[in-house]
Amino acid sequence: MSQPQQPSTEQPERSFEQALVELEQRVKQLDSGELPLEQALTLFEQGVALVQECHDKLDLAEHRIAELTGPAEAPQEHPFEPRA
Repeated sequence: MSQPQQPSTEQPERSFEQALVELEQRVKQLDSGELPLEQALTLFEQGVALVQECHDKLDLAEHRIAELTGPAEAPQEHPFEPRA
């Protein structure tokens, strides 16, 4: 007999944009200067985690772009030739 599945406790992964919005909300709350110290520290810790999450997502996107575009080539310089 199979056991009933328990609801997942994991939250779905948020997008870069969602994480950025959450970070901006925390920054606004901290900028208000109206929070008790413990609450401000908690929000700051959450903000640091969100910054790291955004950074990781950007690194992943950069890596995927590098894979899709192939090896990086050095930029080539061409003399400017105005059209007549």
